[in-house]
Amino acid sequence: MDQQLIQRAAQDILKSQKTIAFTGAGISVESGIPDFRSAEGLWQKYDPEEYAHIHAFYSDPDKVWLMLKDMFTLVITAKPNPAHIGLAELERMGLLSTVITQNVDGLHQAAGSKNVIEFHGSHRTLSCLKCSTTTDGTLLKIEDLPARCPRCSSLLKPDVVFFGEPIPPKAQTYSFRESRSCSAVLVIGTSAVVYPAASIPMMAKEEGATVIEINMEPTPLTGQISDYLISGSAGKIIPAIVEEVRRQR
Repeated sequence: MDQQLIQRAAQDILKSQKTIAFTGAGISVESGIPDFRSAEGLWQKYDPEEYAHIHAFYSDPDKVWLMLKDMFTLVITAKPNPAHIGLAELERMGLLSTVITQNVDGLHQAAGSKNVIEFHGSHRTLSCLKCSTTTDGTLLKIEDLPARCPRCSSLLKPDVVFFGEPIPPKAQTYSFRESRSCSAVLVIGTSAVVYPAASIPMMAKEEGATVIEINMEPTPLTGQISDYLISGSAGKIIPAIVEEVRRQR
């Protein structure tokens, strides 16, 4: 971990008028949720076109629920790690405006972050595609799955964005507005290859924001969009930045 870059990030956060965080799968890996695209990820076991496309859910929901149960098992047992907790702490200190996350695990909220935009939806609620009834997924156990609508008995779908589904309009509008109005953005644990989410750091950069990248390895943003990359695990880097912010404040 590069201490000089930690100090630089703390300085950039302290002088920024408005800082946001943009997080991807990498921030939750240390909570035991593998990146879907990794060697241990869900897409190795399930072909996303076959299991994660909205048409697949409509045509064979029981089959798709096999994958969803695996996903649900990971999410329901996961706990926030020091990276999630550090971002919540920056928000409490008045130094982080918003977390925009591509993750559907709810770990930012569990860590205490209040202003979270879930760009790809959430596993914490499920909706009925027939009558639109919403169910609290946090009250369900694995044996309750696949879950059925309490009102009309149709199979429920988690409120995550499947392939072929649009990004929730409110989440997209709010995210783009935040990215265009910030003066610094922490880009954490994202490969920055999934659009339209990947355009968020680019929009911030276009408006003159400092882009601080925290990733295990370089991404398409590195050296192009990012002002600098702090290489390593978010679970170590974020707490170190928070500590340095306290020291410099």
